[in-house]
Amino acid sequence: MAERTNTDPERMEKIVSLCKRRGFIFQSAEIYGGLNGCWDYGPLGAELKKNLKDYWWRRTVRERDDIEGLDGSILTHREVLTASGHVGGFSDPMCDDLLTKERLRADQIEPQTGVAYHYTGASYPDTDWSVERPYSVLIYPDQNQDENKARKIAKQYYSQFLKDQQLSPKKIQLAGETSEPVENTTRYNPATGSLVTEPREFNLMFKTQMGASSSEDDPNAVAYLRPETAQTIFVNFKNVLETTRQKLPFGIAQIGKAFRNEINPRNFTFRSREFEQMEIEFFCHPDDGLRLTDEWLEERIKFYGEIGIPREKLHILDVPDGERAHYSKKTYDIEYEFPFGIQELEGVAYRTDYDLGKHQDHAGKTMEYFDEQTKEKFIPHVVEPSAGCDRTVLAMICEAYDEETLTNEKGKEEKRTVMHFEPRIAPIKAAIFPLLKKSEEQVRIAREIEATLSPLMNVFYDESGAVGRRYRRQDEVGTPFCITVDFETLGDEGEELKDTVTIRHRDSMEQERVAISELPVWLIKRTR
Repeated sequence: MAERTNTDPERMEKIVSLCKRRGFIFQSAEIYGGLNGCWDYGPLGAELKKNLKDYWWRRTVRERDDIEGLDGSILTHREVLTASGHVGGFSDPMCDDLLTKERLRADQIEPQTGVAYHYTGASYPDTDWSVERPYSVLIYPDQNQDENKARKIAKQYYSQFLKDQQLSPKKIQLAGETSEPVENTTRYNPATGSLVTEPREFNLMFKTQMGASSSEDDPNAVAYLRPETAQTIFVNFKNVLETTRQKLPFGIAQIGKAFRNEINPRNFTFRSREFEQMEIEFFCHPDDGLRLTDEWLEERIKFYGEIGIPREKLHILDVPDGERAHYSKKTYDIEYEFPFGIQELEGVAYRTDYDLGKHQDHAGKTMEYFDEQTKEKFIPHVVEPSAGCDRTVLAMICEAYDEETLTNEKGKEEKRTVMHFEPRIAPIKAAIFPLLKKSEEQVRIAREIEATLSPLMNVFYDESGAVGRRYRRQDEVGTPFCITVDFETLGDEGEELKDTVTIRHRDSMEQERVAISELPVWLIKRTR
């Protein structure tokens, strides 16, 4: 589906820069040039992602008595993915830009209208070099592009066949130039105007060998890195049902890694080759599927509000007939307004009995459920709320990022970069400062507070620099509360404030006094 907007590339660049600078997200294997489509979460990013997963698990599994947890293996039996249709059917149409060699999803190229210039080949004056190879360029006259633009691109294309690097591409002579207006074509890369190859199917799964055997005929020798977490749940449906004694309707939840060999990873961590899913398969009677799909949609929208993604930034797409997956009878896409466009965070799909039915047929093992009340036997239907963990982390970062202009005590304007994370998912819950690091008593008390709070939550101790600078550093990583041990704490300003600390609130920058003994409960109430 095409990206829809408004977009803000400058804002996105600032967010990516902050993620690297403050230790949220790094390019995988950066010192070796990077591994495309793979990302490493730094110290703060790891905490943020863990907080999201823990809260999702708490709300989804621990606070409900109708959902059980599962942690399935990443390596997946070939027959599981054969039954699900992934083996032999999980592919995307791929094409290559003939000029840049960039790989593109053919079905994601927007239709274009312009003038196509065609060439039959090229030659080089005063040499015997020539090449006979058809090539085309699309230009856009409404963007003040003309035949000179087309010829420049064509010469760049043909120059790749020059073996003598001393020859200038500018002197290449093009042959057989013709032109024609074209409408709604998808045969050109919109970014370069270059012709792309004919689409070909590209399998998205990562395949691997297991054990000492390398025979493709041995079903136990070939496995796949799972392309989704759902199938692990479906093949364990009976196991969970029998060991938990659940009754329909009930669900199985899982958080786990999945892998897809994406043709064109893009938009930072949004589309990656290795990613994590937070997924529920909710099993129900066939008569309840559509109703439960609507109910789960509302549940999931509510969850995003709880982690700091407001309802007004979410868009609900009721996926129309013809655009849904073949197994789906109803699908809602929950989308978020990223700086690079409105894109999907989560799908809530009514998968009917497609998956359990396929595994029953392929494995020859019954997936039927017997309802003791109605004495009815049937294959359960499934509603699937499936969220991208990495996408949600990125959405939380994008939503939290803010730049504020403040006026300091001297009347001078200054900029504050602040991450407005919800306290429950902020990577650092509280920062602890002694006002003066030269004060042994302040440092001692601050360290004692750190030791008390560390088993309960992630806190950070900082004694370096002026306290205002320490506030700014914590603002930039989204710490909701800063605790300062000062002279009042020591009783230097009167006994009534002794053994209290200053707590500064990130968003309002207001301050209040709290007794040291009350800090654990005070913070837990505000960060849970």
